Amino acid sequence: MPKESVSRMLTQAKPFVAVILMQFGLAGMSIITKFALNQGMSQHVLVVYRHAVAFVFITPFALFFDRKIRPKMSLSVFVKIVLLGLLEPVIDGNLFYTGMKLTTATFTTAMCNVLPAFAFIMAWIFRLEMVDIRRLHSQAKILGTIVTVGGAMLMTLVNGPMLTLPWTRSSSHHQSTSSTDSQDPIKGALMITTGCFCWASFFILQAITLKVYPAELSLTAWICLMGALEGTVAALAFEWHNPAAWAIHLDSKLLAAVYGGVICSGVTYYIQGMVMKERGPVFVTAFNPLSMVIVAILSSIALSEILYLGRVMGAMVIVIGLYMVLWGKSKDPLPQPDSEATEDKVATTV
Repeated sequence: MPKESVSRMLTQAKPFVAVILMQFGLAGMSIITKFALNQGMSQHVLVVYRHAVAFVFITPFALFFDRKIRPKMSLSVFVKIVLLGLLEPVIDGNLFYTGMKLTTATFTTAMCNVLPAFAFIMAWIFRLEMVDIRRLHSQAKILGTIVTVGGAMLMTLVNGPMLTLPWTRSSSHHQSTSSTDSQDPIKGALMITTGCFCWASFFILQAITLKVYPAELSLTAWICLMGALEGTVAALAFEWHNPAAWAIHLDSKLLAAVYGGVICSGVTYYIQGMVMKERGPVFVTAFNPLSMVIVAILSSIALSEILYLGRVMGAMVIVIGLYMVLWGKSKDPLPQPDSEATEDKVATTV
């Protein structure tokens, strides 16, 4: 009995641990990418290199582990994969990196907290999320989403007094003041928000695609391939008169491409698909605010970005909203994969 209890506890904890580790990986990407962009790397070329690396990394695993479960490719699935490659790798990737170039790593991750709200609303529309506003746990998910977005807006719009931290006291003010000349927070915020809408659409379409093509590794490889090919077309258009943008050396630019490709495209897409099949797209996106807190701390150390009291308060509000959503999700009945009829019945009555 104790062994069964421990096994059940580990099974329940696995998706939580997976998405938390994923957020740490995404936070690392924000720091490394912002540093590479500050060094002059083209955000459009970075999208291409990142997904090319991801495809090379994930394909051997997909060929080996999915060889017995990989379904046949149909035209419908292929069209979905083309759209997946366009939504997140190309459109969101270019808008996200451009928005980061115009702002800061902390600002970018803060704005990305509109993602759970977009994902929740779209999952509700496409009947991938169970919502009954008469029930307390559904009310908690709705209110938690609103609180999360409100906290992100508070963190973005309200600075408040500067927090003088020991590691930023000496040089961060000068570096931050000089870097703000090339920043455009409003334009950057619009780009990041639009990118997050595409990102949320990617989550929904990925969840739908996994129902008819339930091979996470193979789907990840296909998405990365499409992202690299479609991203190349976009990068050639943006950097047509700048062939030097494609040059890469043993520096932060190469690190950003390799780290982003292996951790944030290959591993992250796989974890998203695996957890999404069990918990749904909203559960995955609900942990997104955690990377913001991590980036806010790391960027003040590595990039000398200044922390403000208003942004810290916004982060606290976001965490409150996050746990409201997670509490609501914890009260959802677990899906019954062994019975499609039961699943269809539940979906109909929501």
